[in-house]
Amino acid sequence: MAEPRLLALGDSLTAGYGLAPEEGLVPQLARWLAEQGHPAEVVNAGVSGDTTAGGRARLDWSLEPGIDAVIVELGANDILRGLPPAEARANLDAILAEVSGRGLPALIVGVPVPGNYGPDYQRDFASIWADLAAKYDAVLLPDLLAPITEMPLEERAKHDLMQGDNLHPAPEGVALVVAALGPKVLELLAKLPGG
Repeated sequence: MAEPRLLALGDSLTAGYGLAPEEGLVPQLARWLAEQGHPAEVVNAGVSGDTTAGGRARLDWSLEPGIDAVIVELGANDILRGLPPAEARANLDAILAEVSGRGLPALIVGVPVPGNYGPDYQRDFASIWADLAAKYDAVLLPDLLAPITEMPLEERAKHDLMQGDNLHPAPEGVALVVAALGPKVLELLAKLPGG
């Protein structure tokens, strides 16, 4: 039986910004899945700097024939630019509607929402991923970077988990992220026919 093909639609966190090709999220996730006895081809559709609008605009051609399931990791750049949560919600809703309309299961992945735009912005943005996961019966990982951000700063620094920009994980940080993301991807794979 052919390995399932997963589309990883995302931004620089998915693309592997600042990392050697084999150290990024997608190759580390593919290796993790193979080690668990669930090999899958993970198609890297991560574009550095992409917003939810960018992901929505390129979804159609990213969903090439043979894709079996979709991982959606978008929103961090909307937050960095202070874009309205309602816009991000509408874009992610449209992405999941298209994926669902094609009969494909989805995993939606959130990112941390800092408080620098105020508590209303933080609350409105943070609720998007869980709300849409419920609406589309998608698997949910609320915060991709939680394995790193929930660690004390000294620990993070000691283990070189983040790159110098403190926005993107270093290879060791990606490994922690994949250890938390991997089980959610197994849930996604379980939704496939015969999964």
